[in-house]
Amino acid sequence: MTTLRIAAALAGFGMLAAGAASAEPSLARGEYIVRGPGACGNCHTPMGPEGPVMQQELGGRLVEKNPQFTAYAPNITPGSRVADWTDAELARAIREGIRPDGSLIGPPMPFHFYRQLSDDDLASIVAFLRTVPAVDNTVPDSSYSMPLPPAYGPPVDSVAAVPAGVTVDYGEYLAGPIAHCMECHTPMGPQGPMVDSALGQGGFEFHGPWGVSVAPNLTSHADGLAGYSDAELTAMITRGERPDGSRMNPPMPYAHYAAMTEDDLAAVILYLRALPPLPDAE
Repeated sequence: MTTLRIAAALAGFGMLAAGAASAEPSLARGEYIVRGPGACGNCHTPMGPEGPVMQQELGGRLVEKNPQFTAYAPNITPGSRVADWTDAELARAIREGIRPDGSLIGPPMPFHFYRQLSDDDLASIVAFLRTVPAVDNTVPDSSYSMPLPPAYGPPVDSVAAVPAGVTVDYGEYLAGPIAHCMECHTPMGPQGPMVDSALGQGGFEFHGPWGVSVAPNLTSHADGLAGYSDAELTAMITRGERPDGSRMNPPMPYAHYAAMTEDDLAAVILYLRALPPLPDAE
């Protein structure tokens, strides 16, 4: 993608986001999100025996196979069909889960949360994706035995930025539409994560060569985060290391989360501390 096209794309998105209280969209912000807390490569980059195959970054792979679906994350580099999509079409696919042909993208893409991506951050992500090296890799289409909805909600017009800072509100934004922590750590119901009734309560299973990982409870309940210090949470989030020194299994994207700024990580932890306990907590 040429420098001129990138500039034009960012300017166009900037017009959509006029008046939002945030920095202008930028390639640096897009790279930070995609390679950092957004952890796009955790699903879209092929995995080898030693971890992500960075020579094929964002080239697509099988993500999850369970009774409800067999999900392949597509190639999202300029070497794939998204190269023919306009910036607005790619942005809509990311935020609303709708391809240019009108078909719906299924789980586990966290559209419930991506719908809340700010215009500025979405513009930054799209612009950065246009700059990554092209990968020549085609993966199969995903298949679903569960019904998909007609859409994940009404069309999204514009989303204002959440002011950055070590605050619960910004931590919620980072843990939701950016890092999508709550997508994996919320139980899965017939229509997707049960965010309205069981937000952050854990229990979702992930299958891989490591076996089965179960997303833990992130609420302030006794079996959640209540017993951990901020330093212990930091070690678990960024290094996959429990207080007793044992290692945590994938698919938690520890390396991506390690790239978070200190303030962003502090905001996430502050938000997690504010999650309500389970209904039966004393």
